Amino acid sequence: MLDVLRVLFIPLVPVYALIIGIRNSLFDIGIFKSKKVNAKVLSIGNLTVGGSGKTPTVIYVTKLLKKAGIKVGVLSRGYGRISKGYLLVGDGNEIKADVETCGDEIYQTMLECLVPAAVSEKRVYGAEKLINDSAVSTIVLDDAFQHRWIHRDINILIFEQRFLLSKNRLRKLGLPTGNLREPFSATKRADLIIINRKFSHKQNLPKEFQKHLVGKNVFTAFFRAIGFVDIKTHVFYKPEEFRGQKSLVVSAVANPYSFLNALRQIDIETTNKMIFRDHKIYTESDIKNIRKQFYETNAQSVLTTHKDAVKLAQFNRESDDIDIYYLQIELDFDNKEEFDTYILSKIK
Repeated sequence: MLDVLRVLFIPLVPVYALIIGIRNSLFDIGIFKSKKVNAKVLSIGNLTVGGSGKTPTVIYVTKLLKKAGIKVGVLSRGYGRISKGYLLVGDGNEIKADVETCGDEIYQTMLECLVPAAVSEKRVYGAEKLINDSAVSTIVLDDAFQHRWIHRDINILIFEQRFLLSKNRLRKLGLPTGNLREPFSATKRADLIIINRKFSHKQNLPKEFQKHLVGKNVFTAFFRAIGFVDIKTHVFYKPEEFRGQKSLVVSAVANPYSFLNALRQIDIETTNKMIFRDHKIYTESDIKNIRKQFYETNAQSVLTTHKDAVKLAQFNRESDDIDIYYLQIELDFDNKEEFDTYILSKIK
């Protein structure tokens, strides 16, 4: 059914491509200009709609810079939030907004990194405000590859390996039919490209894509499942403690395939699941439905993502009779030392 809808939108693909092409040309020839701010700026983004692993990459890079003694902050658009405009999410010590007000991704980033963080649709204004509010010397921009109004010192582009290997040609078209915000030729603006294989093995990429990597700094990343964390008590459990257990899987991420694949790799059954749209704001009604399915299927636990956990934690009282755990993952690189060295050499 989804591919039928994609076909119906094919006539709009060249219209979208023309608009994006004109916009990029205006930046390339200098009519539209990127503005510098009083801080180093590192942008992390992608060419596709969701699911490439931007948030884990933002967290990895932010922690790397923080560990190196750099005063770093994170700026996001705050997709899915109920607020508008600039909002300081946290100052590095105290969280100043709830997850619905600021958005799930920046909230998760703030919890994991404990650095100054803010959201703003206008990145230049948001960056200037974040610098004034927290005196950061470096800003990591989340999902900003297409936001060319702000100058960046490093432009990082992420691709999901599974998307690149997909045989579905419709998905490799531009919006609104396909998943591409821009054509693959836009990789020319990237300083560094990450191929995220997530929980899969490294594979050779299609030749038609490899030509876009010539002369680029290319790194391969992957996810590692660390274990499960109780969202109420924050107690950590090893993956093997959940093997053979009958669980209810709950997810509201752009691409649930990698999460389900990770669970299968540690021998957890995933047939009993509730999949919601990305950035979903959970309600009490949703919690009632989760509890209902939990009991009707005789599940022993609810397993979810960290991104979902920061939203489900608001309902600890309503869900106090069921055990909910999130899968703790971390991003790593096949050539980690080389990647870290490159990032630090460009920022310090």
